[in-house]
Amino acid sequence: MTIFFTADTHFGHSAIIKLAERPYRSLQEMDETLTENWNAVVGPEDTVYHLGDFAFKGSKAATKYLAPLNGEIILLRGNHDTENTAKLERWTQAADLIELRQDKTDLVLCHYPLLEWAGAFRGAVHLHGHTHGRIAPNRQRCDVGVDVWDYRPVTLREILSRLESAAPYHPTDFYQETG
Repeated sequence: MTIFFTADTHFGHSAIIKLAERPYRSLQEMDETLTENWNAVVGPEDTVYHLGDFAFKGSKAATKYLAPLNGEIILLRGNHDTENTAKLERWTQAADLIELRQDKTDLVLCHYPLLEWAGAFRGAVHLHGHTHGRIAPNRQRCDVGVDVWDYRPVTLREILSRLESAAPYHPTDFYQETG
């Protein structure tokens, strides 16, 4: 069993092609390619943490796009995931934020990028979506959205390998000095 991470598939969302500058000529091409790419790396016994914005237009669309996907899928709700979408039985779990430990790495998962997160000062890694690759990663924060990862889910090993060359995490860079 392998664990994967992804976000921002936006199944059924034609406007995302232009908004995120995706290389697809049509919604059908995008949806089919995302499904093919997912199933090419994720097997039936694998687990995928989907960090939000799974599908556009609610639970009916989500049900349609969930059906052919391999693996157990855990949803971290994004701004396009309705309450009814989060209640679908196909999800193993639905949450806003999850903390877990994988391969000796503490992880904090959330759709939105955080400035600070639990365990950040002790090396915890924050995985998020929402930004479609518009925020540079640092060694402890990474956008796992499909726009950043060749339109497919990725493993923690792939993520950590990429983060090795990213800028260090310095949370104090975000604070202003006060009087």
